[in-house]
Amino acid sequence: MGLGCTREQERVEAALGGLNEAVPAFVPDQDVKSAGVLFALPALLLNGLLKYANNYLSFPKGYYGLQSFLLLLSFAALLRIKSLEAIRYCEAGELGKAIGLDRIPEIRTLRKKVKYITNHGEPEQWSKELSKYWMEEDPELAWILYVDGHVRVYSGSKTPLPKRYVSRQKLCLRGLTDYWVNDAVGKPFFVVSKAVNPGLLSVMREQIIPRLLRDIPKQPTGEELKANRHLYRFGVVFDREGYSPEFFKEMWEKRIACYTYKMVTIQRK
Repeated sequence: MGLGCTREQERVEAALGGLNEAVPAFVPDQDVKSAGVLFALPALLLNGLLKYANNYLSFPKGYYGLQSFLLLLSFAALLRIKSLEAIRYCEAGELGKAIGLDRIPEIRTLRKKVKYITNHGEPEQWSKELSKYWMEEDPELAWILYVDGHVRVYSGSKTPLPKRYVSRQKLCLRGLTDYWVNDAVGKPFFVVSKAVNPGLLSVMREQIIPRLLRDIPKQPTGEELKANRHLYRFGVVFDREGYSPEFFKEMWEKRIACYTYKMVTIQRK
């Protein structure tokens, strides 16, 4: 099994189909590369990394289970590893100790796991449940939300995505537009991705606002809204792309406050 294997019994059981997963076990060690990410483990768990995962993410039996898989992806993000392919160049034993196993899976196994979750699980529903959980944990921060769009450049060749202007590079490149919905201090609740961008107002009207109406906790009741004409359900903040008096009126009919701005050019005489 190689010199890096230290959990022989569990690997044999997994090979014979008798093991659901190898449970991560963190043991004392020295000089483990990138082990500093373990300082973030309590924060990851507190923010719900494993919460609802078993309800919505289906995972096959084997040595590498759902817990170690999610830990690996989270630690890879913290280590600024931007793709699954880049994990190939990490020290398998070193990063394996960080996730509580003897080594991380090879890249082919990781791809199979990702494909299995996509085809057999409900990752989008899991994301929605986590978003609702974050809002319920701190409803005061969920009362005012910031909506902003960012271009995510696509460098692959399988899909001919339309081009759009990328302000950071000052070029028109193929990519997706991600609309992030953040709380009052900038922490993200969820993201809406669009291959063909219909515009901020369309995305807010059709996808973001209906979801916020369902998910934001402790909204005023209908009686409270009738009693106080200045009271609103929640507020959304966005940039000048969303400036539209018609949209503001439409949102206020639902008692949603909008905060934005419009650039005005003043000429001196």
